[in-house]
Amino acid sequence: MSGGNINLTLRVWRQNSPQDPGHFEVYQVENISTDASFLEMLDLINERLALEGKEPIAFDHDCREGICGMCGCVVNGRPHGPERETTLCQLHMRRFRDGEVLVIEPLRARAFPVIKDLVVDRSAFDAIIQAGGFISVNTGQAPEANTLPVPRDHAELAMDAAACIGCGACVAACPNASAMLFVGAKISHLALMPQGRPEAARRALAMVARMDSLGFGNCTNHRECEVECPKGISIANIARLNREFIKAALASPEKI
Repeated sequence: MSGGNINLTLRVWRQNSPQDPGHFEVYQVENISTDASFLEMLDLINERLALEGKEPIAFDHDCREGICGMCGCVVNGRPHGPERETTLCQLHMRRFRDGEVLVIEPLRARAFPVIKDLVVDRSAFDAIIQAGGFISVNTGQAPEANTLPVPRDHAELAMDAAACIGCGACVAACPNASAMLFVGAKISHLALMPQGRPEAARRALAMVARMDSLGFGNCTNHRECEVECPKGISIANIARLNREFIKAALASPEKI
């Protein structure tokens, strides 16, 4: 249903800096269009706060098209809110009921320290990618497409894994704050393609070691990550990550 307006009570986490203990503030929001997105609703609140001379709510955003992975917070205990396979910027207010209370918090994990309000530092993901989430083999000119046959099922699985936008919802949803769905997706989309095989062992060892050093937890198969992932990344990628890591560790035990 669209075209209407709703009133909401928001309990928003406010935190001035990483050192600030933080607290919840309550905002009454009236006549919000059900056609507005969640971030547009926050924009309207910030306009009101600015007019009142108060500090606006800090939150991450960029493309607002569900592609970049920048937006993200926890709404009533769920990263990106209650809509399945939907980023926060693509969540619309028609998903909520008139008079509902929304508790809005940052993505909480030791590896994602809060910078301010709903903004967290997700550079730990960048560090994991830098450890091995790439192909560095110099191939010269682009080869003719048919010289490297790729089975259709491998290509489809690789594309599914490559859909990961690195938003961090999987970490926030996991009771262990594990990054294994993210790492599994990044390892899978390269390991499934022939171009990624030459560095597969080094990649698995390096990325897992970096993930562990950054303070992420381990996977205990709760599957919250899969449920809350806005791109529907399957935990089958965690199983593939484990296989790649075990094969690499057996071949190079001194690198564990």
